[in-house]
Amino acid sequence: MKRTELKRATPLKSGGIQARERRKKRCKVCKAMFAPARDFQAVCGEIACAIAHAPANQVRARKALADIERKEIKVRKEKLKSRADHLREAQVAVNEYVRMRDAHLPCISCDSSPSDHDLITGSRWDAGHYRSVGACPELRFEPLNIHRQCVKCNRNLSGNAVEYRIRLVLRIGAEQVAFLEGPHPARKYTVEEIKTIKAEYRVKTRELKRAAA
Repeated sequence: MKRTELKRATPLKSGGIQARERRKKRCKVCKAMFAPARDFQAVCGEIACAIAHAPANQVRARKALADIERKEIKVRKEKLKSRADHLREAQVAVNEYVRMRDAHLPCISCDSSPSDHDLITGSRWDAGHYRSVGACPELRFEPLNIHRQCVKCNRNLSGNAVEYRIRLVLRIGAEQVAFLEGPHPARKYTVEEIKTIKAEYRVKTRELKRAAA
């Protein structure tokens, strides 16, 4: 008598267990709902949650979460900055470059070389504009218009402009000084342009510091 082969109505999937959709879970760390890839998965796919859930990695987890929080705070602060804030930060970057560039030179207005070694805080050096930002905002970031200047000349003597010009001609030449004193088209920097200026001068300052090391 010929036997008839039995066939299953529903064939088994690979591994012997039929695939099924897993129910969503709540992450034990961030409390967000997620679809687990494994039955015993307790946290979502975020790296920070995975690290935080591992008992052996608590120190690392705290550091990772703190880094994430700092980055988020930085992003939020960046969004809250006004155009004036960006201008100030860019000017700080340019001024730092100027002081580093002129570190071997005396004050542009009085030829003095005051030392900072006996100061507890602060500095005896500024980055002084020949044509002030108020008088000529178009040249506020022009390096030819900014030179290392002692605090006395820059702040107490309002830039000591007459002496500044005499030494500026000797330093950069009469033609360049005439350019600074000439007319300049109005300039309205965009926030992105200001950010680019800040980044460029930070790079230039780092290069000067490496060269001086």
